[in-house]
Amino acid sequence: MIIEEMTMPEFEAGLERTRTVLLPFGSVEEHGPHLPLSTDTLEAYEVCKKAALLLPLFVAPPIHYGNCRSTSCHPGTISISTGTLKGLFIDIVTSLRSHGLRCFVALTGHAGGAHRMALQEAGEELLVRFDDIHIAVVSEYDLAKDEGRGLIETDGDSHAGEIETSRILHSHPQLVKGSAPREFPSFPPGILVRNKRMYWPGGVWGDPGKATAAKGARLEELVTGRLIALVQQLEGMCSRGER
Repeated sequence: MIIEEMTMPEFEAGLERTRTVLLPFGSVEEHGPHLPLSTDTLEAYEVCKKAALLLPLFVAPPIHYGNCRSTSCHPGTISISTGTLKGLFIDIVTSLRSHGLRCFVALTGHAGGAHRMALQEAGEELLVRFDDIHIAVVSEYDLAKDEGRGLIETDGDSHAGEIETSRILHSHPQLVKGSAPREFPSFPPGILVRNKRMYWPGGVWGDPGKATAAKGARLEELVTGRLIALVQQLEGMCSRGER
């Protein structure tokens, strides 16, 4: 049940089928010279929509902005503060809870450390505020990396590399503009730098040259399966009244 496409009566009727909602979080962030700035959002939203075809689930409209530090100097990246991100998550969950939702799964396509920590902190605050909800916060990239361990050829592949290029080649091939050279960032350990692009010029972390649409299709299938298993575990906790 895609919330942005539903009418008021359809939303109300959906509450008879489920009290679980998927919240896709993404970013507007450089993904090399070949992938769209919306890559993280597209990946998370696609998996949420696929999961909702297999289970009765609400899918909230995606949050297109995230906290992006290491790519903040690259053209096209639009970053928000961790405080803003936390506030968005808290406000959205609070509003949806007022309409009867009780299980919330934040699936983030953006895997930045501060970004993920902000979502986790917001989730913890919500658990303290409301004793009748259950929350999960999971990185879509982590699921893809773990599930694709035997499929991905590039060690340490991460951002705009083999994994993400494969994903977008599958789901939105019209948005892929060629490929890009293999690259890994070279940030000095422990040192904070202003000009982050100096140490990561191409914005790729991995090897896009090894990407294929077939790998992307398989990865999306695997990630969807893991998401469904997570939802079922969370709903089981909810039905048993676990805190």
